Amino acid sequence: MLTPADEYLIHQTPYTFDTVFTSDRNFYDRYFYNGYRRDGGVYFALAMGLYPNRGVMDAAFDVVLDGRQYVVRGSRALGPDRMDTRVGPIRVEVQVPLRRVRIVVEPNAYGITADIVFEARSVPSEEPHFFRRSGNVTMMDYTRMTQHGSWTGKISVDGREFDISTGTWWGSRDHSWGVRRVGEPAGGRPPSEAPQFFWNWAPLNFEDRCTLFTVSELSDGSRWHQAGSILSLYPDAVETQVEVDHDLVFEPGTRWLKRGKITLAPAAGEPMEITVQPLYHFLMKGLGYGDPKWGHGMWVGPNEVDGVQYDLAKEKPMENLHVQTVSLVKAGNREGIGIYEIILMGPHNRYGFEGLMDPAR
Repeated sequence: MLTPADEYLIHQTPYTFDTVFTSDRNFYDRYFYNGYRRDGGVYFALAMGLYPNRGVMDAAFDVVLDGRQYVVRGSRALGPDRMDTRVGPIRVEVQVPLRRVRIVVEPNAYGITADIVFEARSVPSEEPHFFRRSGNVTMMDYTRMTQHGSWTGKISVDGREFDISTGTWWGSRDHSWGVRRVGEPAGGRPPSEAPQFFWNWAPLNFEDRCTLFTVSELSDGSRWHQAGSILSLYPDAVETQVEVDHDLVFEPGTRWLKRGKITLAPAAGEPMEITVQPLYHFLMKGLGYGDPKWGHGMWVGPNEVDGVQYDLAKEKPMENLHVQTVSLVKAGNREGIGIYEIILMGPHNRYGFEGLMDPAR
């Protein structure tokens, strides 16, 4: 079926844009955005995903304020128009590709509204392609870009309104697309190996630069994916790719970050050592990661909207392995803020984890 996207000279297959190149049910195309006041006192995040072979589109917008995480989320039947980025009260508008995007959350029953604009501070960083198999089954085959930015606009939550101004609120975003496990389990033979996943992703903002660090490792510390960048700011924005390393300490009784150090080493010049001091942890389940009903690509209904709140002090860390840790960061005399996203499941020799779910001691 022809759609508005078919008007552009950007086709990648012999088909119209409502049909993707593969019949794999796990094909997806997904936005993620976050933002934070520069003292870390307020944090927000948006996720929006489209799943052409499942006929589903979903989105969620979360705000963390005073120890509570507020969530409004929606899911709908996907129509043929891939450029219709509206789900329930949430929509995303690309105003200038790779430079400026508007996010709107219309009034709803869950007390969260937003009308905010992301303005890029740095060029987008294309991370190395992700590819991973479990046995002979492809688990990941996708591309992701990450970009840093500042925010303007307004957000209201639980009766409180925040006027966001450039230079006061920073954040980051990613856009990924390809094949990744989403929706209901596919069935068939279960994996023969024990689960193991060690994922780290840390986009950080400083006054004069931005940095990106990401590493995924097997239990012996060997890396199946890694990337790092130091990015200067617009109008003279450039990206310098670097070698990366990490030194982490975990909160006893959890697999959450207590403190850490990231090293970014360019080919020429001194390494940039960044200390990470966590403020609090954002639960990624609020954006659909692992939620049994509102998980990515799950069929909820033709046009559904829902909301929930989490009291972060009452949430159990070992039941929430996937978090973004809002953190203050330092690199020499530079001070900044960002998030350190982590999933640590299964053994990891370097940090003393031996089983599937043993906590740090």
